[in-house]
Amino acid sequence: MLKLVPMPNRLAHEKSPYLQQHADNPVDWYPWGEEAFAKARAQQKPVFLSIGYSTCHWCHVMAHESFENAEFAELLNNHFVPIKVDREERPDVDRVYMAYVQATSGHGGWPLNVWLTPELKPFYGGTYFPPEDRQGHHGFGTVLRALVQGWANEKDHIITEGNRVVASLQEHFAGRDVGGSASVADLTEPASGAFEKAFQHFLETFDSDEGGFGGAPKFPRASNLDLLFRMAVMQGHDSATGREAVQMAELTLQKMAQGGIRDHIGGGFHRYSVDGEWFVPHFEKMLCDQAQIAVNYLDACQATGREAYAWVARDTLDYLLRDLASPSGGFYAAEDADSLVAPGGHEKVEGAFYLWTKREIEQVLGAAAALVCVHFDVTETGNVGPERDPHGEFQGKNLLRQRQSLAVSARTCGLALEEANSQLIASLAKLRQVRAERPHPHLDDKIITAWNGLALTALARATQLLGEPAYAVAAIAAAEFIERELYDGPRGVLYRSFRGGRGASEGFAEDYAFLIQGLIDLYEATFEQRWLRWALRLQETMDALFWDEESGGYFNSAAGDANIILRLKEDYDGAEPAPGSVAAANLLHLAIVSGDEAGFNARALRTLAAFESRWSDTPQALPRMLCALEGVLAPVGQIVLVGNPHAADFRQLVTVLHERPRARRTLLVIDSDETRLWLAARAPWLAEMKLLGGRATAYICDHSACQPPVNNETALRALLR
Repeated sequence: MLKLVPMPNRLAHEKSPYLQQHADNPVDWYPWGEEAFAKARAQQKPVFLSIGYSTCHWCHVMAHESFENAEFAELLNNHFVPIKVDREERPDVDRVYMAYVQATSGHGGWPLNVWLTPELKPFYGGTYFPPEDRQGHHGFGTVLRALVQGWANEKDHIITEGNRVVASLQEHFAGRDVGGSASVADLTEPASGAFEKAFQHFLETFDSDEGGFGGAPKFPRASNLDLLFRMAVMQGHDSATGREAVQMAELTLQKMAQGGIRDHIGGGFHRYSVDGEWFVPHFEKMLCDQAQIAVNYLDACQATGREAYAWVARDTLDYLLRDLASPSGGFYAAEDADSLVAPGGHEKVEGAFYLWTKREIEQVLGAAAALVCVHFDVTETGNVGPERDPHGEFQGKNLLRQRQSLAVSARTCGLALEEANSQLIASLAKLRQVRAERPHPHLDDKIITAWNGLALTALARATQLLGEPAYAVAAIAAAEFIERELYDGPRGVLYRSFRGGRGASEGFAEDYAFLIQGLIDLYEATFEQRWLRWALRLQETMDALFWDEESGGYFNSAAGDANIILRLKEDYDGAEPAPGSVAAANLLHLAIVSGDEAGFNARALRTLAAFESRWSDTPQALPRMLCALEGVLAPVGQIVLVGNPHAADFRQLVTVLHERPRARRTLLVIDSDETRLWLAARAPWLAEMKLLGGRATAYICDHSACQPPVNNETALRALLR
């Protein structure tokens, strides 16, 4: 393969780590922007758009195989305008062209590579291309040469086809919107049917041996488990449906916790497993995954009372605090799948940081290695096997996975269970210390607003359920960082990302929705009213920027960007929930303190109605939106606590609220005359709520209709049944 002497290109000046990874390519890359678009229009060259992210394994593979290739670079530079996009900085661009590739090929993923007309309309695309033709798939070189010829000989036809495809996509997405007003009565019957249909889908696709839904590859799609836990609440944990829902979620979480997808030494979870047993993953570790998975384990602990789930949640959040927390308060985006094999070397291999030979473990642990090897399936020849290692990268190496209970491992090694537990904890700490001396995977140190919002939710929920102050401290620090660095207070506008300074892109719908959700959760964990007030201000901005007045729901991006050829609404709760799914729940939750209860509820209902055709036909596509629909079938009530949040009697009442999963209610706190006045200005019936007998007091309400107040745990518990 020919190589050119590296000369930094325009990407060297970008903030994105992903773009900087391509700064030394011989490809004459442009960032997404007017300079590239103007060149394409002036020279009438097609655009080659390549989208990925800095911790993506296959993005690295294609970069080394094709973007460092001098022949391919010459073709790209002479015949195209090459543009690189970090999908985490510009999810709006990514979604538009991912929609095209999925529509034309039936699948998607990263790297995403699309060829566009000078007007940015796609005419050919795919994901990973090998450098040469391979196993019936065209190689990158073949595709480039064919497209050069096609543009030279059939340019007008290609432009016409690009226009047709975009018009078809516009028609397709417009056709999904129902539009018009909506009421609870309109949605109740289809919502009931959607829940039944979703549950049947889970039953039919559930892997009763290994957990999860469907076969390989397996993704820890947190939204599925969110819905199963909510279904158990709605149907009752003692009902057949409730028990089955929890059992499916539990087995999935148990198998994930045991598998190689989990980092048993350092905590946290990798992106997904390539097999059906949660064993061999692609090794990147993303903030958005840690946050959502931690919530799943907290839900499992609350639903079952089993401390093992709380332990995994702590382990996951402690990884987040140790390895992804910035000194300034926000959380970094991700760690890479690949890392150097040896210090000072140049060879990077996927998973190198996480794999062990049996000899390495024995050298670190001595006699204690026996328990670790038995418990985590460590063998002399390596435990991955050729069927899961087609490129021979893991030969002789072991990926830790738990194959049996600790009780069985203890008996095998002749140890008492308590002794084995202590030994295992100490051994994992030693291995973590030794592993820390290895070359670390690349850290993508962008701070993304949306993902930090998800982290706020996880940390706030952990504060409520685990009672550990460190999580509240970290959540407050992250929220204050976003407010300080990523929020333009005078305009009320969020920015998408931060790295050595605020990024150029303003926030997208998901940044608002996820952060608003996180602030609501932070308020309910800390009872600091500033977070609730900020959530309301952000909701106003989100409505102004993204609301579709004609059809309801929220567009992903704000109006006015002429370079976004499709203004889409996300209708799939995938690795991250759709903004509309989260926004609908936020609106129902905030309505009572909004000062515009009717307007907030109407927007929530119109958001749900806008996607009715999607969630009624294919409810498994929108599990988080079905969670929001719970607020239609069982309207959101309120719990109002009056008292001093730092006092023991107040904390006792709070503990009761989180003892087990319950119907959704908005939690409000009156701890001073100031908070009373602020709340009463929005909901006047809150003005008269006082302490009962001088003790912290709880009011359980459905709007202004409240149960008699109670001031002790037993009485509150009885009201909440």
